[in-house]
Amino acid sequence: MGNKSGFTLIELLTVILIIGLLAVIALPKFVNTRARAHYAAMQSDLRNLATVEENYYAQNKTYTPNLSQLQFNPSENVAIAIGEATDIGWIATATFPGGDPLQCELFYGTVSGTTLATKEGVIECDN
Repeated sequence: MGNKSGFTLIELLTVILIIGLLAVIALPKFVNTRARAHYAAMQSDLRNLATVEENYYAQNKTYTPNLSQLQFNPSENVAIAIGEATDIGWIATATFPGGDPLQCELFYGTVSGTTLATKEGVIECDN
């Protein structure tokens, strides 16, 4: 009988078990990192929207709920909705649709219907 080289079944199963444990540890961190990236995209879009709305107000003395008038394009997969826009304020909501939709909100001036934002000019998210 010659000398056989290779791995035993127990050694192979041990390696597979270790790889599985590492995957179980890494997966929640990956999912959390993706959610943070989605929140960052929504917050960035709301800050950019605030700049565009203020520029529009400086020229027209009123805010607008129309994104095309503002020539504003949100990030990929981010939906922006301006709920109310008058000459005294505006409110906008950014959502990231998916299995568990994420949402952020921002308002300036005097508006009604805020669900997340509690302080003017401060972006609040549902995390």
